[in-house]
Amino acid sequence: MMLGLTGATLAGVPLATWIGQTLGWRAAYVLVGAIGAVACALIFRCVPRVAPVRGASPARELSALRRKQVWLTLGVGSVGFGGLFCVLSYISPTMTRVAGLPERYVPFVLAVFGVGMILGNLIGSWLADRSLMRTIGASLIWNAAVLCLFSVAARHAWTATIAVLLVGTGVAIVPALQIRLMDVAADAQTLAASLNHSAFNIANALGAWLGGLAIAGGLGWASTGWVGALLAAAGLLIFAWSVRDERRNSPSGALAEGVDARCATRAR
Repeated sequence: MMLGLTGATLAGVPLATWIGQTLGWRAAYVLVGAIGAVACALIFRCVPRVAPVRGASPARELSALRRKQVWLTLGVGSVGFGGLFCVLSYISPTMTRVAGLPERYVPFVLAVFGVGMILGNLIGSWLADRSLMRTIGASLIWNAAVLCLFSVAARHAWTATIAVLLVGTGVAIVPALQIRLMDVAADAQTLAASLNHSAFNIANALGAWLGGLAIAGGLGWASTGWVGALLAAAGLLIFAWSVRDERRNSPSGALAEGVDARCATRAR
């Protein structure tokens, strides 16, 4: 399900960067607008028109917002995934000014980042089918580690590029959080599916903002990795809160691992 987003990052971001470098930044926005118009036309033409689900209503979907676990899971995505965007938002100046990479090679680095996202999506989905909660926790720890590595490796072009690939794999947490949200939202799974993307948009804004504060504060372009690692650690704390709350309120004291297979099948 998430391969569309990761595939777009692999192809679209380097292409838009190259167009911006050669034809000006306005041309990149023209490209995005044109692709959006084509996508709207294809959706109108190709997506089948189906009847509404029986019993579906705005009130039923909004009932998900009364569930504490929904909010905690959204918090994990909004905060814990912000580190990836903290690095990505400033990847071009970091690579050119810190790693010394010529500007013409920046689209290549962005393509490497997209490859990392695709690998992370495939691996994360496979792992989430086997152990949902462990995948979420391990992904946050992995994100913190590779973001720290990025700050250390950023001074050399080749090591920085490898670190960028590893940072991209942090998207492994996305399918796991998608399944988790749809599980804890009960009957409001349509809203839960959309809220997952809303959480990642918040992560995008939060990561870029905090990374910008660090750079403006004189910590340097490579400091975005350290800031991102702190965000991943904060997300891990929220996740630990979620796990503790679920254990405390579950009669058996067990996590949702017992329904992992059911959640994965439903998500597919």
